[in-house]
Amino acid sequence: MPPADQKRFDRRSSKPTFRKPQRPHGAAAGFDDGIVRLYGVHPVEAALRNPARTISKLMVTENAERRLAEAIAARGARPEPASPRELDRLLGEDTVHQGVMLETEHLPEPELADLAELACAGGPIVVLDQVTDPHNAGAVIRSAAVFGASGIIMTRRHSPPLNGTLAKSASGALEVVPIVMTQNLARALIELKGSGVRVIGLDGDGETLIDDQSFDGPVAIVLGAEGKGLRQLTRETCDILCRIAAPGAIQSLNVSNAAAVTLHLSAMRRRQGAG
Repeated sequence: MPPADQKRFDRRSSKPTFRKPQRPHGAAAGFDDGIVRLYGVHPVEAALRNPARTISKLMVTENAERRLAEAIAARGARPEPASPRELDRLLGEDTVHQGVMLETEHLPEPELADLAELACAGGPIVVLDQVTDPHNAGAVIRSAAVFGASGIIMTRRHSPPLNGTLAKSASGALEVVPIVMTQNLARALIELKGSGVRVIGLDGDGETLIDDQSFDGPVAIVLGAEGKGLRQLTRETCDILCRIAAPGAIQSLNVSNAAAVTLHLSAMRRRQGAG
């Protein structure tokens, strides 16, 4: 189910209107050198089919080139032949690259106002409060694509870079879900609230069940990192704190599972309202 009004803000547009993003920085940026490296068949195929993606270098093994032949031809790309060992040296021996690596640039970013406008007619905005694990962040982005979320907001610091492991975990969703990187999360939430977006924080000690929410109108769902959860200022900025589990049950889920459960619930409520 694609996000509502996706055509206007779709990151695959050949003429994106989003601004050029800042480079990641801080500890979460890892080895970032300004080059986005995507690997794995699904992330690279999705990137090749996204006109907004530049192609600086495409390295493929013979087998991977056969698997990606259609996407490579459609994009008119000229891949460089590579051996698995060459890709291991470039990306790390533990990287599951599936014989392909694409060097590109960061995608243009939307503005918060763009996401707020999308949320007026579409699914929730998903907000990640310093979720640092790239597997979890990537899985959340994948769920956002599947259940029609209007976009993702992540903290510029203490978030994984939008490449590599995160992109592989997102399995192509990085190309279709608008993502805003914000310097100040509380200020971003206040800006969303000023645009009429209701901000729901997920917390094990929330005063009400997420099942009790109607998801009418524009909504943002805020999820914290595993272990520490939502930061205090983030909690205080939310309009309401909700929990997923019933009283007496285990009070926490993996953040990507919590996102999937909530987004699925929201999608069902929207379908019921449309009916």
